[in-house]
Amino acid sequence: MREIARYTITSALPYANGPVHIGHLAGVYIPADIYARYLRQNGEEVLFIGGSDEHGVPITIKARNENTIPQAIVDRYHEMIKKSFEELGISFDIYSRTSNPTHHKTAADFFTKLYDEGKLIEKTSAQYYDVEANQFLADRYITGMCPFCNNEKAYGDQCEACGTSLSATDLINPVSALSGNMPVMKETKHWYLPLDQYENWLREWILQGHKEWKPNVYGQCKSWIEQGLQPRAVTRDLDWGVKVPLEEAEGKVLYVWFDAPIGYISATKEWAEAHHDDWEKWWKDPNSELVHFIGKDNIVFHCIIFPTMLKAEGSYILPSNVPANEFLNLENDKISTSRNWAVWLHEYLVDFEDKQDVLRYTLTSIAPETKDADFTWADFQSKNNNELLAIFGNFVNRTIVLTHKYFCGIIPTPNAFTEEEKAMLSEIATFPEKMGTLIENYHFREAQSELMNLARIGNKYLTDTEPWKKFEEDPEAVKTILYLSLQICASLSVLCKPFLPFTSDKLQKMLHLNQSQWKNGGTMSLLKTGNRIEAPEYLFEKIDDDTIKTQVDKLQASKNANLLATATVEPAKEDVAYDDFKKMDIRICKVLEAEKIAKTKKLLKLKVDTGIDKREIVSGIAEYYEPENLIGKEVLMLINLEAKEIKGTVSHGMILMAANSNGELSIIQPAKEVKPGSVVN
Repeated sequence: MREIARYTITSALPYANGPVHIGHLAGVYIPADIYARYLRQNGEEVLFIGGSDEHGVPITIKARNENTIPQAIVDRYHEMIKKSFEELGISFDIYSRTSNPTHHKTAADFFTKLYDEGKLIEKTSAQYYDVEANQFLADRYITGMCPFCNNEKAYGDQCEACGTSLSATDLINPVSALSGNMPVMKETKHWYLPLDQYENWLREWILQGHKEWKPNVYGQCKSWIEQGLQPRAVTRDLDWGVKVPLEEAEGKVLYVWFDAPIGYISATKEWAEAHHDDWEKWWKDPNSELVHFIGKDNIVFHCIIFPTMLKAEGSYILPSNVPANEFLNLENDKISTSRNWAVWLHEYLVDFEDKQDVLRYTLTSIAPETKDADFTWADFQSKNNNELLAIFGNFVNRTIVLTHKYFCGIIPTPNAFTEEEKAMLSEIATFPEKMGTLIENYHFREAQSELMNLARIGNKYLTDTEPWKKFEEDPEAVKTILYLSLQICASLSVLCKPFLPFTSDKLQKMLHLNQSQWKNGGTMSLLKTGNRIEAPEYLFEKIDDDTIKTQVDKLQASKNANLLATATVEPAKEDVAYDDFKKMDIRICKVLEAEKIAKTKKLLKLKVDTGIDKREIVSGIAEYYEPENLIGKEVLMLINLEAKEIKGTVSHGMILMAANSNGELSIIQPAKEVKPGSVVN
């Protein structure tokens, strides 16, 4: 069995286009933190790596929708995510980001080595191209009709209406999201990682060599390999990301799936430089252990693709384990960022100040280690009130209160232990090894359950011995009871540190204890007799029904908003005579000027070119469009609506708008440029 000199622990890089939610925490970050903290308590050399994934199409789309640049988007969310992790006690040694220069150089150098050694292949293929925008289109920049459900707003990679994965070429009547025009097919060259050439190696390395991996991880890898692997593009046509370091690759960047995992390596370099350490020992020493913590949606990338990249490069160690978790649901419904159906970490930290450990405990207790799990606010309340408060907190508080009451806060000297007490001590001594074995095998939920069993032992012992009844007649017996109870509190403070770090710190402060070595967590000699302890402070407090109702109501408001947004359209109005319809003169018009009308909230004054004349109209769209963003737009307008004076302006005509179910207005535009005055029939 090889010697393990150090542990390189990575956690999936959260995508920097939104905040972190409880699904991310339960699936990746809390398990990784428990593991890293435990190893440190065992005296192991650990580097726990995190960082923001800041490249890719979704970020460019968000920037475009917000009329800003991608860097502004990633700056905002990187800081939010980093701060949230710090406040929750996720103990990264470094939390980096993939937009920094160290990462760009590391990823480019990695590509260059594979390229120079002939480990990549070149392929030319046809891809959609927007002539007007003068750029190739990523799948998310193409919309059209889904061939399966006829949804007219399907994306080039997926239809969100029916959930089907698509290719852009599957769409009916594809349209560029950049210009609104129909894209054309144009040839482009890219570089590919030939996964098929590594298929036999992967069969041996994973299917034969890592049967100990979690069944969900092993099973997904087996399925992928047995279906047959294909070359995968490592570059794409985009202007946001790590530039491909080749002269012939102008306008191309490294695909985000390729550059993101290299972020673990670049973060290590960044950390090593700051700490005057050697980064290579964490990634190239055969006696270093590499463990990836991820969610199940990242299994293929971390078990097949990234290891193939490392194997192709030739000098890196490979992951010894990838303990991926399943998904966490919320109140019996799938967590959805687009529907705002989530519990966001940054909001929780505001709503539940100083209750980081309650969330950590709850999410660990329901961790989706083998199957999808469900978070409910009612269960969160129960875990706090009936477990943390009633068992753990109650035992600690009673012990410290009684020590102050009977011995002025001085740790008493015990007398001889009874046979029952000796048996209890023998059982307590097993907890470090028992819990440690579970943690080492990534059974964090069960390990935390054992922690609570230790608190139960202490609580039961205090209840059964009733020192408050014995003190008058047998104070010597009470000395022993409280001595043992205090030692159990000390053991709890050590063994709870990976799970409840804030509680551990608070409890050790009360006990005047500075001890974190895991192996000492079951001993009865952590506290010295004669030492004074601090006055008791509550470790946990009750969470009332009103607090929980507020959170449930917040979720319900999100659900109601989504129901409203997806509600069926208004019923059709009564039929009109064809001759009446023919009276309406609807034309394409071009906005020439636009300005807000003073002392109004909704009104804009527009000057438009109708193709017949140039006229002014008043439109109630100021809540949805800034005046400067309307200039030059083509709009549909009813031009023969009778003139009417509105706020001092004679308005002659009406812009036609689409209104969704919540009343939000959108301009209707032609799919391609049309001459002003063109009639809409």
